[in-house]
Amino acid sequence: MMCRQCEQTADHIACTTQGVCGKSSETSALQDTLLDSIKSLSLWCVAARATPSIVREDPVLEKANVLTLKATFSTLTNVNFSSTRIADYIRQVESVKDELKTKVIAGRGGESVNETEYGTVAAMDLRDKTDAELEEYGQTYSGLDVRSAAMNHDDAFSLNEIGTYGLKGVCAYASHVYQMVGKTDPEIMTAIHEIYAKLASPVPDIEGFLANALRVGQVNAQVLAALDGAHANTLGIPEPTPARTTAVEGKAILVSGHDMNDLYYLLQQTEGKGVNVYTHGEMLPAHSYPKLKAFPHLVGNYGTAWQNQKFEFASFPGPIVVTTNCILEPRRVYKDRLYSMNEVGLDGVQHIGSDRDFTAVIEQAQQMKGFPRDITPAKYHTTGFNHRAVLPLAGKVIEAAQSGALSRIFLIGGCDGSQWNRSYFTTLAEQTPDDSLILTMGCAKNRIIHNPELEGATLANGLPRVLDMGQCNDAYSAVVLATELAKAMNCSVNELPLSFAVSHLEQKAAAVILTYLSMGIKNIRLGPSLPAYITPNVLNMLVQKYNLRGPGDPAQDLQAMMEGK
Repeated sequence: MMCRQCEQTADHIACTTQGVCGKSSETSALQDTLLDSIKSLSLWCVAARATPSIVREDPVLEKANVLTLKATFSTLTNVNFSSTRIADYIRQVESVKDELKTKVIAGRGGESVNETEYGTVAAMDLRDKTDAELEEYGQTYSGLDVRSAAMNHDDAFSLNEIGTYGLKGVCAYASHVYQMVGKTDPEIMTAIHEIYAKLASPVPDIEGFLANALRVGQVNAQVLAALDGAHANTLGIPEPTPARTTAVEGKAILVSGHDMNDLYYLLQQTEGKGVNVYTHGEMLPAHSYPKLKAFPHLVGNYGTAWQNQKFEFASFPGPIVVTTNCILEPRRVYKDRLYSMNEVGLDGVQHIGSDRDFTAVIEQAQQMKGFPRDITPAKYHTTGFNHRAVLPLAGKVIEAAQSGALSRIFLIGGCDGSQWNRSYFTTLAEQTPDDSLILTMGCAKNRIIHNPELEGATLANGLPRVLDMGQCNDAYSAVVLATELAKAMNCSVNELPLSFAVSHLEQKAAAVILTYLSMGIKNIRLGPSLPAYITPNVLNMLVQKYNLRGPGDPAQDLQAMMEGK
């Protein structure tokens, strides 16, 4: 085993026996095999689109599109720990690839893809392998150390990894879009498969892999825009809304993850059943969508970020549904009332299928005690400062910035985690001037929105000092806001009084960072530590071009940020 795709990797080098996340070496090997299988499928998707007889609406190609997203999503940190589920994804990918391969070869008069350019990946065929053989394949051919040795160039492989992990995040976000709209975008899927095809090559092409990584960021911007639009079109335009953060008497179900559509179906099925529904973690912004908050039994938000779930889930008096990442190996006290959905997988945990039938969850909630009374006084947190809500306030922001009433705008957010040095982001936010504005999103916002020094603070013009823009994917709102402010102030994004401090953990954050870099945004503080897969030479390249850096002393960093550095 060698896994270093997330920030929490062991000793900041790599997990080699078991993942810090809890992933076994067996599951890790199967995920490595699955990733190679997806690359192989992608090569055939690229070939299919170049074959005149295969139209882009071809049902086999669409099947390959959907499977690319879902199978990739299952390899992200804290998503799927089930070896059985991962092996099943491999077989699905191999089966669809065989269908597509047959069509391509027939349409090309028997011509295959150029296998020599892509090593063993193009020709791999794992359809009839046992789980043990699939695991062995990962250990022998697909592991990080094996692929690194095959490329034989640390810096090129580092750039390959940057692109790989960023693309995993893109596929996860695109899978969310698919969950909302029920189809994939041909332009986006073409780009995803082309990027995968480049990543499949063992040729140490530094310039090519760098361009590929930046393309990941560009495609991610398209995907985030699509997800933002899908949420708004399906659930209504989000609006600033106070969400209750204290319990209400009654039976209860808790929903964690990211998928708003799953929550909508649960709310429909729980109507009139005497069961209240609570959001957890990244589901908090659900309270800002008109179609969701119209359900009176969506009563509030319970808990904080994903890393606290072993305590928060244990004390919640009802069943818990985890729609997407992040999930952890559960404690025995709540394992029998934990349900997974979509790409999420844990052996021994009940899984809700694609039909979204929540009957078992509802019945279990009705049998449990629930909350015995209201917790008073009731507390609330306002969420929903989507770009649509903030842009009308741009005039007030610009006026305040130009008059000196607003000293700086800080974007502080991203992924959270349990490492002690993540307190950097808490300290930085606490030390920002009283006349500055903080934009936050993702689970890292919990370090800010529950902070007593910042809670309820306002600017002189009445604007809240902290604007909760939503989930990690609502980084798109920050992009829109920055772009529009730059237009209005007739300057570049880098000339705005705006500083970025991004907390990263997993691959969605990697995609967002690549989006920022593809926009040319400079002076980003990325932490709590830089990714283990970035070599010194590649880091130097990113520093020279973007002045990307890790966090330092919060007070010194704040002073530099105030100076636009």
